[in-house]
Amino acid sequence: MEINIQKDLWELKDETYREFHSKLIPNVNPEHIIGVRTPALRSYAKKLLREAKKDLCVQTAVDSFMAALPHTYYDENNLHGFLIEGIKDYDACLAALNCFLPFVDNWATCDMMSPKILGTDLARLLSAVNEWLSSDHTYTVRYGIGMLMRYYLDEHFMPDYLDLVAKQCCEEYYVNMMVAWYFATALARQYETVLPFLEQKRLPEWTHNKAIQKAVESRRITPEQKNYLRSLKV
Repeated sequence: MEINIQKDLWELKDETYREFHSKLIPNVNPEHIIGVRTPALRSYAKKLLREAKKDLCVQTAVDSFMAALPHTYYDENNLHGFLIEGIKDYDACLAALNCFLPFVDNWATCDMMSPKILGTDLARLLSAVNEWLSSDHTYTVRYGIGMLMRYYLDEHFMPDYLDLVAKQCCEEYYVNMMVAWYFATALARQYETVLPFLEQKRLPEWTHNKAIQKAVESRRITPEQKNYLRSLKV
């Protein structure tokens, strides 16, 4: 079976979605956005992975696509992320992720990519998270914070993670926004442990206020907690 992945993506184009979505990722050139809706893109990724198991030509096309970095289009990056999600071997998935993360250039691609296999070994994942957080690439750091938020705020939570995330504050807007999101989510799950961080104003002013704003918007924070958090704004 012959396959042209980029051609298939153009056939899935939705111009209305393209115009709307391009406003959400202003750092991506609109000319590099095809406009494939996320459900359609996920379905296409699953189709490729399904057919790759039966057809060597499809597998070769998928392998070639994933090796051809950087991609030209935003939609190709998202497809790449969804293909990584379909990798069932832990080592292979992590290797593919590490190859791809340096080429991620926007928050949306970064945040929508979450292979379930990573959650099966949180000790190994934590090691990877620490490596990602030491990166000088914005979206690799953001991804690491996102994984801490996804997997380490409940029974696997440790207070040291708060310091680890707070240290990521920098000049990068998309890193600082993820730090704020992390602390807002952490307040909903570990309120008593996280609260002193805000009371002691241990985050930069913008990130501090943004974390409070996001926490106040959460339905998992009680009205009493929200009132107190508002009083901590600077």
